[in-house]
Amino acid sequence: MSNTTAGGPGRIAGDGSVVARAPAKVNVHLGVGPLRDDGFHELQTVFLAVSLFDTVTVRRSTGLSLEVRGEGTADGAGPAGVPSDSRNLVWQAAELLARHAGVAADAHLVVDKSIPAAAGLAGGSADAAATLVALDALWGTRATRGDLAALAAQLGSDVPFSLLGGVALGTGRGERLSPVLARRRWDWVLGIAGEGLSTPTVYGELDALRAAGELPDGAVAASTEPVLAALRSGPVSALAAALSNDLQAPAVRLRPELRRALRAATELGAAAALVSGSGPTVAALAEDEDGAARLATELAGAGAFRAVRAVHGPVPGARLVG
Repeated sequence: MSNTTAGGPGRIAGDGSVVARAPAKVNVHLGVGPLRDDGFHELQTVFLAVSLFDTVTVRRSTGLSLEVRGEGTADGAGPAGVPSDSRNLVWQAAELLARHAGVAADAHLVVDKSIPAAAGLAGGSADAAATLVALDALWGTRATRGDLAALAAQLGSDVPFSLLGGVALGTGRGERLSPVLARRRWDWVLGIAGEGLSTPTVYGELDALRAAGELPDGAVAASTEPVLAALRSGPVSALAAALSNDLQAPAVRLRPELRRALRAATELGAAAALVSGSGPTVAALAEDEDGAARLATELAGAGAFRAVRAVHGPVPGARLVG
């Protein structure tokens, strides 16, 4: 598949810039197996891309430079610092694509963040996926979607899905994807907590709880078929009943106020609520768009979250825009 799937050539603006965006994700099912020899857990997860986006703008420059603005930055509303150097996946994505294509890693990159950092929404992965798509166009690497997907898998477990978008079943450490047909729109409200949670810390807490016998060992994963069937055809009640996340219990143990936040979401009208990924964002499933708007208003007034966002999915993955 050619790079035209990502938005096609000819998207360089008059000022020489290229813009791409990529969505946040919600894990509507996340089954975590035992720790593997390579230090990762075997996962069986169902990803849903939702309409909260980060945007990456790239321009030609000498060498690499990175500017991060918005949510989670020093000047933004969020409390979690986002690095603007080689620690950032955006920087790493640029270097990786340059090596793959045999071109100089010359670009100035600007990330405008709306997805909170360390929130279980794959914001860093979205940034990396958007970077691959934008720089492919800027540098004219003519990478195929398969090339970009392979590079994405090297960058992180969630980056391939940020590139693909839509709905997908993820296995391995989450990087092996099988697209899933979802015939309808799903409306959600994301409750964003005041402080992020480190993904390795949450996985470590899961391992500790399992070692202490407080949680099942994860050797037998729950079936994904109920959630896949619900996503294909509904109704909302079927998806609500099928939502599951093995990382919710350790996230709640580390952040006990999440228990109150989850309860508040269902008491205020959500069909169901769960922690998204490693948390601490709460994803509350609504009946429809109007229901999501009402729920967002109610949750904003309840004071359980720093911010709330009404979103929908599925939406496409990383794409050129503008």
